[in-house]
Amino acid sequence: MIITEPHHQPPIWLEMLGWAGLAGASAVAIAADMALRGYRQQMWIMHLVYPVTALYWGPAALWFYLPHGRRTCRPVIEREGEPDPEKLPEWVTSVKTVSHCGAGCVLGDLGGEWLVRATGLTIAGKALYPDFLLDFAFAWLLGSGFQYFTIAPMRDIGPAQGLWTAVKADTFSIVAFQIGLFASMWGYQVILFTPGLAKTTASYWLLMQLAMIVGFFTAWPVNGWLVRVGWKERM
Repeated sequence: MIITEPHHQPPIWLEMLGWAGLAGASAVAIAADMALRGYRQQMWIMHLVYPVTALYWGPAALWFYLPHGRRTCRPVIEREGEPDPEKLPEWVTSVKTVSHCGAGCVLGDLGGEWLVRATGLTIAGKALYPDFLLDFAFAWLLGSGFQYFTIAPMRDIGPAQGLWTAVKADTFSIVAFQIGLFASMWGYQVILFTPGLAKTTASYWLLMQLAMIVGFFTAWPVNGWLVRVGWKERM
């Protein structure tokens, strides 16, 4: 039997804003551009990273993808050659680096959130704390996997070394991302809307998108440090 905890009823304006969000449409637009218009990425993992990033960044992810994501597709690389990461603006390479970690975190968080709801898990009477535990576990597994399929082909290393390198490279990044995300989740579930919003509301996921954006920025300086010490590649 699933035990549901009481929830705060979100204001109508916030719910309408949540339903009007363009994140899903932006993700579909990017996926369709790669799959149907021939902009297939040189690195296959980016076929997941770009649309998943749009799930929380929305139109901003599409705005970034059009000039910078298309530039690394196979037809453009065959025509113009690979872009030199050392000549790209630092913010562009940083966005790509953080996006790898962020994509794994987002998919992990989505899986964790719905698993908690499906099972009715609570700690101290709240679903928020199992959310934190499962979100982090899934984010770490998926984020490390995303990093493996990025760093192993770039460094041309074997599975065992690639896996260790990916875990070492992404653990600090995932922790930093989740700190920003969890702090924001706690803020809107405990302080802003007590006793919390239901996961079936558009408001919950709109605020979750904003929390993920906060996580993106808390992970930004950590990823810069990881690139400088050579644990991550400059994208």
